[in-house]
Amino acid sequence: MSIMRVKSVEQSIRDAEAPEFRLRRVLRAVDLLGIGIGAIIGTGIFVLTGVAAATDAGPGIAISFVFSGIACGLAALCYAEFASVVPVAGSAYTFSYASMGEFLAWIIGWDLMLEFILGASTVSVGWSQYFVEALKAAGLGLPAILTAAPGAGGVINLPAAVIALLLTVVLVVGIRLSASVTNAVVAIKLAVVLFFIIFGAFFIKTANWSPFIPPHQPPTPGAAASVLQEPLVNAIFGQTGSFGLSGLVAGAALVFFAYIGFDIVASGAEETRKPQRDMPIGILGSLAICSVLYVLVSLVMTGIVKYDRLDTAAPMATAFQAIGAPWAVGLVSLGAIAGLTTVILILMLGQARVGFAMSRDGLLPVWFAKVHPRFRTPYRITLITGVVVALIASLTPIDVLAEMTNIGTLFAFVLVSIGVLVLRRTRPDLPRAFQVPWVPVVPILAAAACLYLMLNLEGWTWVRFGVWMLIGLIVYFAYSKNRSRLAKAEAVGQASE
Repeated sequence: MSIMRVKSVEQSIRDAEAPEFRLRRVLRAVDLLGIGIGAIIGTGIFVLTGVAAATDAGPGIAISFVFSGIACGLAALCYAEFASVVPVAGSAYTFSYASMGEFLAWIIGWDLMLEFILGASTVSVGWSQYFVEALKAAGLGLPAILTAAPGAGGVINLPAAVIALLLTVVLVVGIRLSASVTNAVVAIKLAVVLFFIIFGAFFIKTANWSPFIPPHQPPTPGAAASVLQEPLVNAIFGQTGSFGLSGLVAGAALVFFAYIGFDIVASGAEETRKPQRDMPIGILGSLAICSVLYVLVSLVMTGIVKYDRLDTAAPMATAFQAIGAPWAVGLVSLGAIAGLTTVILILMLGQARVGFAMSRDGLLPVWFAKVHPRFRTPYRITLITGVVVALIASLTPIDVLAEMTNIGTLFAFVLVSIGVLVLRRTRPDLPRAFQVPWVPVVPILAAAACLYLMLNLEGWTWVRFGVWMLIGLIVYFAYSKNRSRLAKAEAVGQASE
């Protein structure tokens, strides 16, 4: 049986309309914009901006955001076309199944599962840290053993588990409620980000922007990192050190994490009222809004504080502390809590929809694809996702695994960009409510840009990614290959010949 068998667009749409798998179509364009912005604005802007400025790009981090934004914009065009052609849950997994076949679809699905679950777990831990600090500021507090994982000074990170489980309930009750919660919280964090930009602009010192692109710095003698701790491109081309032009690109690879989220919008295609029209609006609109905000935030942040002082867990708060506005620190913390809440919610939404699509196709047990009779949500895979995220977040001292999440997302972007070219060639007859302009130039540029950003991630990230992919290969050939719906249909066809 062929591992490259393709699930046709028509079959994907028929499966989505089957009564036992049908989801409720309630999302509008504004809801998709809220989901996109809610997923995008989070850890990346509240944490990684300062880290990347201090260690890689200096004030030129604004240029790094432009680099990442261009790469994401090219990929977003490809996502928008696919979402308008295949308005089915599963995002990059479904798109790959319809264009490049089952095996690559499984690879992407397995990749996205790791990205979403670890991402949601990590952000839950970050949410817990901000929440505990907010309680302290209010004169309240929790015992240390209940706010940290084993190995990090505690027994269980209770707030991290609670927020994951609460958001799981929201997701089970319905996508409409999830979108309403997301829209409300997005309004709060957008207000905070705009406040930071407008209020902070009055305290910019242009001297802090000099030099805007710090000169290249070689590694400190005697402190050279191992090859696996350097960006892979360094090992290939012999580059080392930080800042300079290579620092701008390395910064772009790191802050790419700040853009992750627009692709999750595509996961809601099956629950959108008018996906052919609204999906491109949600994907491209959320990316455009956040790109502008990111560049402005990075300029204000590095204008208030010298870039080498921004390597902190809360660079926005650091900036306001520097100008003597402690009251504003609390406001930023509120925005961070709001931002991280929606990121957790939407990462778990993305994971549940990808798992639902894979289960419906038989690549995972079909039991997971059961839809709730009242709420019309994939409640089984959602509950499992929430419990797994809560367990990881509460029992594991997880650092922000930004690079691990980035490599999985970039890999998905590469395959989606290639998939547009494949589907244009194999199915030119399909109606396309939105079309990528300047084909094949834009998809090729999108794939090349994302691949180059992947090469700027450290060697250890590639090793961990390879191990996870190896496990996925074992699962596919041991279970999924002969149990998928296409495999069973293929076997029936062969038996009848």
